Amino acid sequence: MCCVDYSTSTMAAAVAVPVASVEGEQDRCGAEEEAREQDPEEESSQQPGPVATSQNRLAKLPLARIKALMKADPDVSLASQESVFIIAKATELFVEMIAKDALVYAQQGKRKTLQRKDLDNAIEAIDEFAFLEGTLD
Repeated sequence: MCCVDYSTSTMAAAVAVPVASVEGEQDRCGAEEEAREQDPEEESSQQPGPVATSQNRLAKLPLARIKALMKADPDVSLASQESVFIIAKATELFVEMIAKDALVYAQQGKRKTLQRKDLDNAIEAIDEFAFLEGTLD
């Protein structure tokens, strides 16, 4: 038998591999094992939920710090790991979005470094950031 994994996440890849001859099975199995070793992202996609590994963290912000900030609100008594992860991910996406929009203004000024005026321009120009007007003053 060939060493093809028929788990649900690799079912499409496994179906595409023909099992025709006995001679080529050893070569094909070795090549598949090498391909799996070279692609660590595929292995991390098989893990359910927000599980962080030492090599590939799902959240780049420190979850303990975010949980402490959430608990600083008197209305919050408990914060589940899922809610902390979602807040962290939403914050990362928000910072990425505003930074990309501010980068446009930095590039217009022929600069590669973001400055406060770039963030101010992005906040003023984009309606989605209207709630931030006056926060950098």
